[in-house]
Amino acid sequence: MAIRHFLSLRDLSPAELAQVIDLAIEMKAAKREGRQEPIFKGKVLGMIFEKSSTRTRVSFEAGMAQLGGHAIFLSSNDTQLGRGEPVEDSARVISRMVDIVMIRTHGQEIVERFAANSKVPVINALTNEYHPCQLLADVQTFVEHRGPIKGKTVAWIGDGNNMCSSWINAAIQFDFKLQIATPVGYEPNAALVAEAGDRVSVSNDPVKAATGADLVTTDVFASMGQEAEQEERLKHFAGFQVNHALMAHAADKALFMHCLPAHRDEEVSGELMEDENISVVWDEAENRLHAQKALMVFLLEASKAG
Repeated sequence: MAIRHFLSLRDLSPAELAQVIDLAIEMKAAKREGRQEPIFKGKVLGMIFEKSSTRTRVSFEAGMAQLGGHAIFLSSNDTQLGRGEPVEDSARVISRMVDIVMIRTHGQEIVERFAANSKVPVINALTNEYHPCQLLADVQTFVEHRGPIKGKTVAWIGDGNNMCSSWINAAIQFDFKLQIATPVGYEPNAALVAEAGDRVSVSNDPVKAATGADLVTTDVFASMGQEAEQEERLKHFAGFQVNHALMAHAADKALFMHCLPAHRDEEVSGELMEDENISVVWDEAENRLHAQKALMVFLLEASKAG
């Protein structure tokens, strides 16, 4: 049986990603209309957290409960990974006891090694390199508000981090234009940018990136684990705040997104965050729930079919 994993957006074809987005929208409607079926009855999700998170834990746990399944939360203190057990051994043991695994950890190579030794689908719930689950929710949110994202223009303003890399993968898979602006020295992975070809452009000018964009998105200036760099980064990222003045350069009816948690009046102005005519951050956060439920359905079905 060929097990399907979701370690980055590149693990699914564009058609499969579109299928997941469509299913997420359908499952969101089913939940709201009270017609969601317990299709995961008897299924167990193992959730391995080496990095903490509010949205990731709540959305996966709630998702499994809504579909009739169960989720087991495992922090570094709850597994032998925290005591130095090889990732491969943990994967062999845990995957014999659960139906699907999600991992929120540090290096991408950890989820890749886990998946290579797993008997069940493995989901990357964030690594230093990628955050693909967030991108499923983001694309779902855009589709709900503005229709297909293919052919549109997205602006990424801020750090060339794991979210930025995930947006580059999204530009490749969903076929849209991505205009990135980072401070000097914080540019995204050059090899990944090169893979994207003319879909992706990189500059150090937020106005240039935002110009004509249908969606403008950002992230905190100092992510988890970079707290010691906070003061230095605030200096380097001066001028990279997304606010109404920057959004004025974007396309008519452009949206604003942020993967949260947000630092108001640092990377985003408080006024823009709360402007319901532009900001869709709360829909974006909610859609983690629906997109991940759809992803789990897809991976379990696709692995069964394989």
